[in-house]
Amino acid sequence: MSSTKSATIVGAGIAGLTAALALAQKGIVSHILEQAPALEEVGAGLQISPNASRILSDLGLLDALSARWSEPDHILLSSGSSLSPLASVPAGKAARTRWRAPYGVLHRASLHAVLMEAVRREPLCTLTTGQRIETAQDALAIAPADVLIGADGVWSRLRQAVPGALPAHYSGNVAWRFLLPYAAAPPFLNPRTVTAILGPQAHLVAYPLAQTQSFNIVAIHQSAEAPPEGWSRTGDAAARARLLGAFSGWHKDIRRLLDDAREPLMWPLFECPDGAWTNGSNTVLIGDAAHAMTPFAAQGAAMAIEDAALLANRLAGANDVGQALRQFETTRRERVARVRSRGAFNRFAYHARGPIALGRNLVLSLRRPESLAADLDWLYGYRTPD
Repeated sequence: MSSTKSATIVGAGIAGLTAALALAQKGIVSHILEQAPALEEVGAGLQISPNASRILSDLGLLDALSARWSEPDHILLSSGSSLSPLASVPAGKAARTRWRAPYGVLHRASLHAVLMEAVRREPLCTLTTGQRIETAQDALAIAPADVLIGADGVWSRLRQAVPGALPAHYSGNVAWRFLLPYAAAPPFLNPRTVTAILGPQAHLVAYPLAQTQSFNIVAIHQSAEAPPEGWSRTGDAAARARLLGAFSGWHKDIRRLLDDAREPLMWPLFECPDGAWTNGSNTVLIGDAAHAMTPFAAQGAAMAIEDAALLANRLAGANDVGQALRQFETTRRERVARVRSRGAFNRFAYHARGPIALGRNLVLSLRRPESLAADLDWLYGYRTPD
């Protein structure tokens, strides 16, 4: 019998809510503490790849998600200078066939709402909002439990309870996000396609949001200017000039798209170095609190969801909480490291310039869509160990 009967979770984002549901499925009670007085998930679009949707399906959430998301037919890579297609990866029905789970895109707030609805229905989950937590002692004084889970994001306060955990640092990249209605979109964007457009030191991704009938546009560029911590701010004139400058050599339709963007929000991209995730006894970090990563592999949310599933599995079968947390960290560290490596490769490939970019384009043009899909089997076909 498991020695874990209860958990206190700090943070009601994707990581924390998924962890609460996964623990409840194992019969473990959880109390979620959230500092915001009202839950309003920030952000725009989100890609839920099959490795994550498989877990959400196991939690009984797939029908609710399918009503809110779209499943693009394919993922298209295009040239930023010419808008010519370079390669594509089959998705849609092909994803369900190949990876036995869907590839969906939706607004981040939609996923958050589905998770919140499920948590509120679940009798083993309790949520307290408006509760700011500075230390592990604060959390356990409010909600004593066998295990404390830090799901409080990239600027986690719970890291101080984990010796060897390292703070987040600026990645050298900035993301600009805005929504573009389907009716106002240029012809190179297709509501049935996730489109990634590649160029020197920058790239742009567009994916369809069915509920808002709009594209989520994310333009990412390198920037030596290290902005302060925080999400979702309107950039000043200098920041906006850096955005436009980063895409100055691109196709005119891309430049026009960015120049016409109404109030795009600037998101400095922070990431966590490879520090410790658990104190080895009763406290563990998950999601961005443990391993915040840049979005070059589109796996930030998926890694948080995978964390939640494995943590619940390890705690459910353990007689020793500390040992379960150490096993969790060991298993997850290998997986996250491989995903980070894929992200680093994508960053290099997406932002290549000159002869390297020409070589990239040639290699992509020679790859069949099924071959590119096979390269993702290790990522999208992943199943959480018992």
